[in-house]
Amino acid sequence: MSNYKREVGVYKEYFTDFYKKQPLVVRKKIDWTILLIQTMKIVPEKYLKHLTNTDGLWEIRISAGNGIFRIFCFFDDGNLIILLTGFQKKTQKTPKNEINRAEKLKIEYYENK
Repeated sequence: MSNYKREVGVYKEYFTDFYKKQPLVVRKKIDWTILLIQTMKIVPEKYLKHLTNTDGLWEIRISAGNGIFRIFCFFDDGNLIILLTGFQKKTQKTPKNEINRAEKLKIEYYENK
């Protein structure tokens, strides 16, 4: 294991609310994936992927239980990752309204910083 370390922050309560509603198996996988992102210098796209056609929005990708989950985030000040929102993915494409919501929250974050 490397000494690499990213900081993870949460903007408002959106991610936390989503997290608390998940069953234990999903929360454990979210925790494991976030730890992976914190400690790996190069994170495989399987777990962290840049969303095309967005202004620096990324999705943390989680597969747990019989569900697929996404957590939107972005990088602030280099190694700081800000978690925005999460949702359970039910279709092949990420819903545009979820992306729009995350983009609004990112703008709000910088306005309130």
